[in-house]
Amino acid sequence: MSKYSKKDILRLVEEDDVEFIRLQFTDIFGMLKNVAITSSQLKKALDNQCMFDGSAIEGFVRVEESDMYLHPDLDTFEIFPWRPQQGKVARLVCDVYRPGGEPFEGDPRFVLKRILKEAADMGYTFLVGPECEFFLFQTDEEGKPTTRTHEMAGYFDVSPIDMAENVRRDIVLNLEEMGFEVDASHHEIAPAQHEIDLQYGEALNTADNIMTFKMAVKTIARRHGLHATFMPKPKAGVNGSGMHINMSLADKDGRNVFVDESDRLGLSREAYHFIAGILKHMKEITVLTNPLVNSYKRLVPGYDAPIYIAWSAASNRSPLIRVPSSRGNHTRIELRCPDSAVNPYLALAACLGAGLDGIRRQLEPPASVDNNIYAMTEEERRQQGIEWLPETLGEALEIYANSSFARELLGEHIFNKYLEAKNAEWKKFRAEVTDWEVEEYLYKF
Repeated sequence: MSKYSKKDILRLVEEDDVEFIRLQFTDIFGMLKNVAITSSQLKKALDNQCMFDGSAIEGFVRVEESDMYLHPDLDTFEIFPWRPQQGKVARLVCDVYRPGGEPFEGDPRFVLKRILKEAADMGYTFLVGPECEFFLFQTDEEGKPTTRTHEMAGYFDVSPIDMAENVRRDIVLNLEEMGFEVDASHHEIAPAQHEIDLQYGEALNTADNIMTFKMAVKTIARRHGLHATFMPKPKAGVNGSGMHINMSLADKDGRNVFVDESDRLGLSREAYHFIAGILKHMKEITVLTNPLVNSYKRLVPGYDAPIYIAWSAASNRSPLIRVPSSRGNHTRIELRCPDSAVNPYLALAACLGAGLDGIRRQLEPPASVDNNIYAMTEEERRQQGIEWLPETLGEALEIYANSSFARELLGEHIFNKYLEAKNAEWKKFRAEVTDWEVEEYLYKF
């Protein structure tokens, strides 16, 4: 059932003195975009008549086919609590359509909605809970971001050691004022690193919330004179920022499909098949869960990021997938490799698509790995058939480029545009000379 009607939104805008409305959408690289309108243009926007130039958005369309239309999702209407109380600002998340009324195949939200429809046709609702990590750094005298911080806090530390506790609290309070449910927030392992966990819920709403969450974190951090970054590994020698994705499926009656009390581990056949599907396709979708050159600086041993393609039904955080200890209706799987730079629509679509493929084909996962994979020898890992994630963006792209699964999942438009742009990113990086290279080789050679 819809939360709002057009009439409801028009009334709320008038009653709450909303002056500007941001019509938000996301490009294929996970960058939030918007067209801002005044309240006088809201009725036109609600009638799906707001047009924009799609050729100006990287990865969308060519100049000769540039007209695109924004169709607001009425249930995403929210007022930004951090904006002025007079002349408030609200947002509506939008789907992108072509002039003929067809959904635009290059819209990441459309990709996720299409995969969710496939799940619904199989009788499933996809539920997700993200654990979002980020850094809060100081800015310089011109207000530009740095990687400096005064604090030296660690995991679960509190004020005054955690010098940004008030910033994190301000973020949470603003999110809750917008209707978000925040499960928990705390300081993470690295200095200046923080985590906020969003409420478990339906995948489309969760993806929308992740995009708004990032904007809120950056906006409120700036109010405190800090810069928030979701760059996966902004500093060497410390942990990077991940976005662990907790997942489960519910049936039409709302029951958790992953539960089977008669099973030794409490898991259903669907749960095993879903895990097997993700493990099978993980290398093909790594470029979606870890999309940047920098992402692979996080995926190295010694910094709590998983690099081995395995799963565990125990409280073992070394494999790629673990099943947290809570069972019954709270049974879920946790994918630990995604980082905080992901496009949530594409990452969640990839996870669901891979899991559903496992269910359709009744794939079986290997045995649960319940000991520390990092402590194993190479021979022990080989004997257990444990492979590892791509080590660079280039390696991930090579696997992605040859993946019929990824091509079908994303559709030709996004598959090709994404590949083209990421190849260009990788080639640009390869041509750069880093500070490490200069320090390592200039004197020696």
